[in-house]
Amino acid sequence: MSVTGRVRVFLVDDHPHGREGMRDIVTSDDSFTVIGEASSGEEAIAALANLQPDLVLMDINMPGMGGLEATQRLKQAKPALKIVMVTVSDDITHLFEAIKRGAQGYLLKNLAPSAWLEYLRAISLDEAPMSKELAFRLLQEFSSGKPKEARKAAGRAQTLDKDADVMTTPLTDREKEVLERVATGASNREIAGELGLSEHTVKNHLKNILQKLHLDNRVQLTRYAFEQGIVE
Repeated sequence: MSVTGRVRVFLVDDHPHGREGMRDIVTSDDSFTVIGEASSGEEAIAALANLQPDLVLMDINMPGMGGLEATQRLKQAKPALKIVMVTVSDDITHLFEAIKRGAQGYLLKNLAPSAWLEYLRAISLDEAPMSKELAFRLLQEFSSGKPKEARKAAGRAQTLDKDADVMTTPLTDREKEVLERVATGASNREIAGELGLSEHTVKNHLKNILQKLHLDNRVQLTRYAFEQGIVE
């Protein structure tokens, strides 16, 4: 964040009106400040080599280097950077691909400004849940991507670990409960309600989980939860 405590935002859209619309929404909230703009993926990569935004709003469809490729390259260079894809389509395939490339989330252009701001605040605070449909699709993808023998071996190892009562992760039982719910698309508020905790406590658990596992976001946590057999 900036010295004023605002979230630094960078906008990427090949249409000037698109950038203007995003700028108007973001700057209507004092929590955010726009530090730059680009009209293509190539421009974004060049500009962000010298800028340090907290959050990038990336149009998914652009001539030349599109938003998906730009997102992948930016995340490789700056893993901690948060990127939210902006699109007019709610096609789950496109949105799923964006998440696989490293995006933290997505926004539809026709959503109300209040919904945008609420979502961006949640993303900035690492509180935004994935939709349950997207969480399910992620699990399906990771499952189908594992060779059959590897899945069998993982299952055998998990059974052995259960029989021996051996911890396969550095997480506590409570942290596993939180992780399981994150991986199914639950929000911090929903997790707090299900486990009888405060939202503040859930946030602390998530922070500890991310630190222990050396991961950056909920998408990576979902994959970890599946691979470790915490979510089936």
